[in-house]
Amino acid sequence: MQIFSLLVAGLALACSLSAQKRTVEMWPGAQYDPAIPTIEKTLGYSAGERIASHAHIMKYFEALAAAQPKRVKLMEYARTWEGRKLIIAVIGSEANIARLNEFQAGMKKLADPRKTAEAEAQKLISSLPAGVMLAYNVHGNEISGPDAAMAAAYHVLASRNDKIVDSILANTLLMIDPTQNPDGRDRFVHNFEIAEGLEPVAYPLAAEHAEPWPGGRTNHYLFDMNRDWFAMTQPETRGRIKTLLDWYPLVFVDLHEMGGESTYYFAPEAVPYNPHIVKHQREALYQFGKNNAKWFDQFGFRYFTREVFDAFYPGYGASWPIYYGAIAMTYENASARGLLWEKSDGTTFSFAESVQKHFVASISTAETAAANRKALLENFWNYRKTALEEGKTEASKEYVLLREGDTAAADKLADILASQGIEVRQAKDSFLVEGATAPAGSYLVSAAQPMKRMIRTLLDPDTRMEEEFLKEQERRRKKKQRDEIYDVTGWSLPVQYNVRQIISKSALTVPGAPVLPGKLPPGKIEGGKATVAYLVPWGSQAASRFLASAFRANLRILSAGKAFTQAGRKYPNGTLILQVKENPGSIHDTVSNLAASTGADIMAVNTSWVDEGPNFGSNNTLSLKRPNVAILWDTPVAGSSAGATAFVLERQYGYPVTRLRTRSLPMVDLSKFHVLILPEIQGNLAGELGRGLSRIKDWVANGGVIVGLGSATSFLASGPVGLLPVQQELLAKEGASTGSGPVSEAGGRRMATGTAAPPSSNAPNADNGPAPGKIFTKEDDYLRAIQADREMPDDVAGVLCKAKVDTESWIGAGSQDFVNALVNGRAIYSPIKIDRGINAAVFSGPNDILQSGYMWEENRKQLAYKPLVIVAREGRGLVVGFTVDPNYRGYIDSMNLLFLNAVLRGPGAAR
Repeated sequence: MQIFSLLVAGLALACSLSAQKRTVEMWPGAQYDPAIPTIEKTLGYSAGERIASHAHIMKYFEALAAAQPKRVKLMEYARTWEGRKLIIAVIGSEANIARLNEFQAGMKKLADPRKTAEAEAQKLISSLPAGVMLAYNVHGNEISGPDAAMAAAYHVLASRNDKIVDSILANTLLMIDPTQNPDGRDRFVHNFEIAEGLEPVAYPLAAEHAEPWPGGRTNHYLFDMNRDWFAMTQPETRGRIKTLLDWYPLVFVDLHEMGGESTYYFAPEAVPYNPHIVKHQREALYQFGKNNAKWFDQFGFRYFTREVFDAFYPGYGASWPIYYGAIAMTYENASARGLLWEKSDGTTFSFAESVQKHFVASISTAETAAANRKALLENFWNYRKTALEEGKTEASKEYVLLREGDTAAADKLADILASQGIEVRQAKDSFLVEGATAPAGSYLVSAAQPMKRMIRTLLDPDTRMEEEFLKEQERRRKKKQRDEIYDVTGWSLPVQYNVRQIISKSALTVPGAPVLPGKLPPGKIEGGKATVAYLVPWGSQAASRFLASAFRANLRILSAGKAFTQAGRKYPNGTLILQVKENPGSIHDTVSNLAASTGADIMAVNTSWVDEGPNFGSNNTLSLKRPNVAILWDTPVAGSSAGATAFVLERQYGYPVTRLRTRSLPMVDLSKFHVLILPEIQGNLAGELGRGLSRIKDWVANGGVIVGLGSATSFLASGPVGLLPVQQELLAKEGASTGSGPVSEAGGRRMATGTAAPPSSNAPNADNGPAPGKIFTKEDDYLRAIQADREMPDDVAGVLCKAKVDTESWIGAGSQDFVNALVNGRAIYSPIKIDRGINAAVFSGPNDILQSGYMWEENRKQLAYKPLVIVAREGRGLVVGFTVDPNYRGYIDSMNLLFLNAVLRGPGAAR
């Protein structure tokens, strides 16, 4: 027993010594008030010694609020899908915390120069503190942020005799969002803790660093929430945006991590800049950056600026706040992805050291804001004023969103804009705009409002990058170097939603009711109580929600296989038919409730007679089955694609999905399912499936519907599978052969998930002997000679492209004539032969295909007239290939109907 006790004591001492090596003094020499609870006293470990869970983070901030109620206020702003709290901790002097309501009201006055006189604005500018929001851990496995947030909160509250902290408390309201992604963080912490051993291992491939699929970066639905800001698909994002618009913090910092081989990054940011970022915002980045540099030099921290991370795309946390008038920045920290990390040069650093860097940057940022309080407020006021004036004088004066076609998409878009602080009004009557008639109910957005720059960023068809930047990318591309475009370049919301927009060159005096966020119009039933059937015209988001809900209510549903006319009204292909006598007696109440909850417009009819087209009992009318839908889950599936697909079905349309792990598929009884969705693939799926591959093929032949998204289309077309007779194309060259052979893929910056990896390298000379001699008379001869004989198209960063839909096909039923899809990567597919299937949606011609973003010329020409959606029959079943992911980031609403036709109506179209 004594020996055992000695062993335990020895182990405890060893662990204690090991922990000492992993802790650092965050701000050397600081004197702290012992009345303020420390992290160690509250949680049992010091900052950076352990990776705090969400529960521990909440526990510490609650302890601070309890100890200092006059200087700390906690505000819950949302709950995650898994039920975890998202909070803002507001920290300030007692005087500033006591007047939080006054501060909030004052910022809203400064935000609207139409309602606030200059004299009143100047009084507010002279008296209000500057709101500074420090937001950490939007990517759950970027772990040092929340621990730095706790350290920063403690330092500001507990420091004594510190002029910097005194200035911060007097001149700012510090708003700390300690973890923007609690679900992802706890996923990482759980995976890390179950892989821990006796002491931390620095080796990067150790289990404690190697996260299992899907990793902790994303939220519950596997969304990268640092791309979601303008889309607002996730509850975390919606809550954050509402909070920002409630308080208008003037500085917003999104604190991240990057690879362990890096150092630390802070602003100023890389080019390209979004053209709607104004001069004072760009200049402010240098102020903050130089102060950060001062402190990093003092602490001996290495850093870099102006590289890699740009602010062009408006969906980042470091970009969206810019467009209401804030200074927004990204900070990136080298990640230990655990407690210790070994770099390739043999040196190691600890989690505590990375926590300290984020902590120092946080204090430095607050210091800069405090020193520039008045200038920040003045610039915010001027930003809003000049936006208003520019909206009156610029060419684009009014944006009109026509409420036609998919009216539910127009309603949703208007709601998304209103939720981002943009003033939208809805016209009661029809009106003329630029020679066209906008129907009653259309939406108007005047550019003459303080959010003008946000409006232009989100609604302009295209946002251009600087010409010099684009010239440099083309130069790099010619040399087969990676381009420097960081994210997608096309995001125009009307294009994403496929809502027709007219931009008026003159301000419109059309009256309209203001659109209030969250007030989407309910559906209605025309014709009262039906004696024969209820008809739901197909083709809208609302009708799709109705179908999903009707399936779950166990209603019997038919779907027209062709368009028809009844009582003078035209109904599109796909229209839903719910016959009264074939459904329960409660159908009237059920349909009424579903209309109200889904927004669908429904017609009650008292006869089945049609004037034109097939009758309800025609063989052209599909009997829809309530589908059991499965989605492939786990490696080698792309988590972002799987998560977005599940989200679109479950949360946007209310239909459940069964997740099947790849390794389980060979044992799954597929006869229980009608639809199997294959999200984007990032690896060898055929090898993972093994004998499950033949079972999938048999299931399809027996009537199953398999739907491949993006790179899964290449899997379905591959030799081992052979379910889709198409091929991915090489780069088209004048006079070049298009047969098979070695392929070069150099030159693209990214290997996007929508791209099947090609073979690499060029074939060497067959006999390694001398090559035939050539004479080059000009440099162009040399440049041609060094090009690969056969290569893949270059990688496109992300653009919105137009495609024509075969609306007579079952999968195109109800669709508008054209849709828009997000194209990224380099995958271009040959069309399917007419005797093997149908090309249900085909990209437009080269002069019309690009709707938003920057696309390489060769890709634009080659993608023209190539398929977006391919359908083939296999036995009694159906194979559907989307050549790009229709659910990309959950925000390409234009593609929803085609995808839902495949999943919800596909089993009815199978034999």
